[in-house]
Amino acid sequence: MLTLRELNRATLARQLLLRRSDMGVVAALEHLVGLQAQTPHSWYVGLWSRLAGFRAEQAADLLLGRDAVRIAVMRSTIHFVTARDAVWLRPLVQVVIERSTNGAFGKHLKDIDREALTKDGRELVESAPRTPSELGKLLAERWPGRDPAALYQAIRMWLPLVQVPPRGVWGRSGATSHTTTDAWLGRPLATDATPDELVLRYLAAFGPASVKDIQTWCGLTRLAEVTTRLGDRLIRFRDEQGQELFDLPDAPRPPADTPAPIRFLYDYDNLLLSHADRTRFITPEYFRQGFTDNGPMPSIILIDGFTGAHWRITRQRRTATLHIKPFAPLAPADVAAIEEEGARLLAFTEPRTTTHDIQWLPH
Repeated sequence: MLTLRELNRATLARQLLLRRSDMGVVAALEHLVGLQAQTPHSWYVGLWSRLAGFRAEQAADLLLGRDAVRIAVMRSTIHFVTARDAVWLRPLVQVVIERSTNGAFGKHLKDIDREALTKDGRELVESAPRTPSELGKLLAERWPGRDPAALYQAIRMWLPLVQVPPRGVWGRSGATSHTTTDAWLGRPLATDATPDELVLRYLAAFGPASVKDIQTWCGLTRLAEVTTRLGDRLIRFRDEQGQELFDLPDAPRPPADTPAPIRFLYDYDNLLLSHADRTRFITPEYFRQGFTDNGPMPSIILIDGFTGAHWRITRQRRTATLHIKPFAPLAPADVAAIEEEGARLLAFTEPRTTTHDIQWLPH
């Protein structure tokens, strides 16, 4: 059996949050199976919290050099993944993307000629990167009477699209423009990818975990068949509620009393979104703030490995202020540690401001 704190420490270790890793950015991204990155820049904090000496330019250069991309993969959400991972992850989650898109736009795509539409879409996005509205408008000119937004979503569903720079590049801004992985990366999608590899990669980054946990992370179903097929490549545990958990034999499982340092998580950090049972990190006090499993995700501070406060940064002229709202009274040692780590966060995110301030909000 694994206790709640043992699960907490095991996953923190896999997520590089017990101590900052000396991994390079590419190695870390592939270990983590990417970072959720539907916001343009906040995910850089996820790498800063996990990697020793991380500089934003290291990730930005990967985007600009086409060694990493922002692409819809797990749960049909935008992730920052390496080019190597993009070409095999995207085909595996095709069914997930189709399910979510058809649920919202299927009625507008009824009886449409998929082959003809995707041909038009490919031609348009490969001739020049297109924003969603631009692509929808251009397609609607060729498909009169069809909803432009649904036409764009159909192309997003049926073609592997990447968001091209400068969108997502640290310190820069740009429209959300898309082209295909083929055009951007110059390599085809993998045709031999299997969910077995996906499950193994997930456990290395998020385990130990149940089948429901794995399915929550990627959106695929029937993964009990995969854990059965993997057989002796996995070991099995039970949590305190008796639920079966799977893991890799040699993955780290630190003792429950392993110290967990203060860590700042960005909004939509994968750590808080990748399990069906999120009690290994999320406390009842978190939900008392009005946050929900399915609502907008706040930026969180982990205290002793669990959700203990949330944070945001505001900017006024040359001053950047870090606002911190704890969920309960904090020990003086935790306050000091948060302020120390918060000062480092401001130095990372706000290098161009002359004054940095930290303000505490009442719990």
